Amino acid sequence: MSTPEQEIEYRQHRFSPPPGATEIFLVRHGESAPAKASTPFDMVDGQADPDLAPEGREHAERVGGRLADERISALYVTTLRRTSQTAAPLAAKLGLKPELEAGLREIHLGDWEGGLFRRYTHEGHPIVEKLWREQRWDVIPGAETMEDFGGRIKAAIGRLAAANPDRRVAVFTHGGVIGEVFAQASGAKSRFAFLGADNGSISHLVVSGDEWMVRRFNDTSHLQSPFG
Repeated sequence: MSTPEQEIEYRQHRFSPPPGATEIFLVRHGESAPAKASTPFDMVDGQADPDLAPEGREHAERVGGRLADERISALYVTTLRRTSQTAAPLAAKLGLKPELEAGLREIHLGDWEGGLFRRYTHEGHPIVEKLWREQRWDVIPGAETMEDFGGRIKAAIGRLAAANPDRRVAVFTHGGVIGEVFAQASGAKSRFAFLGADNGSISHLVVSGDEWMVRRFNDTSHLQSPFG
């Protein structure tokens, strides 16, 4: 007696990276120390280099716990110590030594480095209003141009992808950098569309050749209590 053939089922497609692609987890460093006129930040190559705040060290621990089982093959940090401090717990868990990618350091704020950007933002400086209106960092006197900033970010992501085909890497970087990466990846009309990633957040980018694919932005599920 014949039996009916089993009907073929067609499930919804589930994303998987293309062959040779690189998955990049972009982690914004933990919260850094507050700016104070009495204790200016240390400087590295003309950029402010604050230490992590106590809250930032807790962010770092939580990031380490979140990414420890995500098959990370390499870690990258910038020239600014808040990134290497944030990477330290994950590096210890994985037994990996972070590599330097200077191209993913924060936007250079020119005359407003050393904590002045925070102060002027708090005070409502008219140039801050212009910055948000025009969506350009380089309205700040002496700041890095948008073209230079965007170019070095694109080049740095390209280097990471070329060095890590078919791998997952974690990059500990900065809010301005993450915003620029995802503005470029999404083709957003506003260069500031993705500005504001939270300290300790994880964003996920897949790079395949010239194609940048957004998988997630500003994931903070590991930070929710008491940092939500």
